[in-house]
Amino acid sequence: MAEDGTESSHVTSIAPEDPPGVDITPDKDGGILKTIIKEGTADESPYIGNQVFVHYVGTLESDGSKFDSSRDREEPFDFQLGQGQVIKAWDIGLATMKKGEICQLRCRADYAYGKVGSPPKIPPNATLLFEIELLWWQGEDLTDPDRKDRGIVRSIVTPGDNGASPNQYAFVKTKIVGEHEGRIFDERTVEFNLAEGGALDIPVGIDTALKKFKKNETSILELAPLYGFGEAGCDKFKIPPDAHLKYTVTLLDFEKAKEDWEMSQEEKIDQAKIIKDKGTEYFKAGNYHLACLQYERVASLMSYDSGLSEEKKKENNALKLAGELNLAAAKLKLRRFAQAKEHASNALEQDPDNLKALYRRGQAFMELGELEEAAADLEKCVRLDPSNAAAKKLLVCVHKKIKEHKIKEKQIYAGMFDKFVKSDANRAAEARKAGVLKDGVGEWQDKVETGKNDEDLSEVKLISSDDQIKGDEFMNST
Repeated sequence: MAEDGTESSHVTSIAPEDPPGVDITPDKDGGILKTIIKEGTADESPYIGNQVFVHYVGTLESDGSKFDSSRDREEPFDFQLGQGQVIKAWDIGLATMKKGEICQLRCRADYAYGKVGSPPKIPPNATLLFEIELLWWQGEDLTDPDRKDRGIVRSIVTPGDNGASPNQYAFVKTKIVGEHEGRIFDERTVEFNLAEGGALDIPVGIDTALKKFKKNETSILELAPLYGFGEAGCDKFKIPPDAHLKYTVTLLDFEKAKEDWEMSQEEKIDQAKIIKDKGTEYFKAGNYHLACLQYERVASLMSYDSGLSEEKKKENNALKLAGELNLAAAKLKLRRFAQAKEHASNALEQDPDNLKALYRRGQAFMELGELEEAAADLEKCVRLDPSNAAAKKLLVCVHKKIKEHKIKEKQIYAGMFDKFVKSDANRAAEARKAGVLKDGVGEWQDKVETGKNDEDLSEVKLISSDDQIKGDEFMNST
């Protein structure tokens, strides 16, 4: 009513109610509204890069019609969080959820399928409602593609800058915080070349993972024993054998190593000399794993000699040979005998009379149980160098093993023969019992049921138990 008592023509408009939910968009523009239906059972939320597993039901806000449901398929849906594999609302919304939580996300079109929609089920500019249950999540597996054993699991806490990642042998500056069963055992900022972290008591899993980091990235790494300190543990940090470790790692800066294809052959030779010397230092210190990495790099750098002068070719080949020989030695120390044999064989392809290669391959053959091959290599080694005491000593050991092996074989075959004789005697006894044989072993009955066997069995002879067959003769016949 107006003040003068007359009825006013003005009608006060009532503002529509805001949709329920909490605005979880970074810019607080109302594009994603979250309503918790059921609280989660844990305090942590998934990190960027984690593989999340969910159940969901999607409906159109306009008419409530269902357009998709993992529950109808009776199979959880999974995706990698924060990698653009799903609509923007999901990447933002799931990062706020706890394990076991059920929520509703109201997703405006610009955080869903936009102006185009997703025909035929989702029209253009559609606002969507998703009921989502976060079942569980797991970190990103950074182990090699041919292994994928989840021994190195990454959860990104702070994404890094866009751009490249460190390559093998890159120089990196990192901050690391190591934990074991809730105890911080290592906290420092450290600089090193990738593949050489072990010299600074940095697990190989960190070396491997850093090749996937971006500058300024902070991630949590969970390392299985194989990628941590392994069976040995680490006395320095009081880490027991076969321990699972957790590291928080920040890549502060890095400088990429020069790739092989970026270097001239002369540069490769100079680089190989430096790396070989570094490998020898690791070998002398008993760090055979790191020594192998250096020698493998040398062999790789020296794999081609095209375009070199004769003098440089000799230098190239000498470094290549040294790399293979040293790899064979290091692999023997690590008890990786098949690999030691391979590298010694590579050296012998280059230099068939190389004494070190013959000795190391002979050693590998012996450990692998290939005794005749071991003897052949060591005998050649002694022929080429009659004063080689180490080769002579190992050859005596191999010949002893061969003799023991032959004795064992004879015993096995003698046992087999005894079983055969016993088996024949048992069969003969059964035959006599059945009336097929007379009491005299080896003599068939004069009469055989007629019509059942037309063969003349009188010519068939059985080995008598009195016959003497020596084990040696049996062995010689095979």
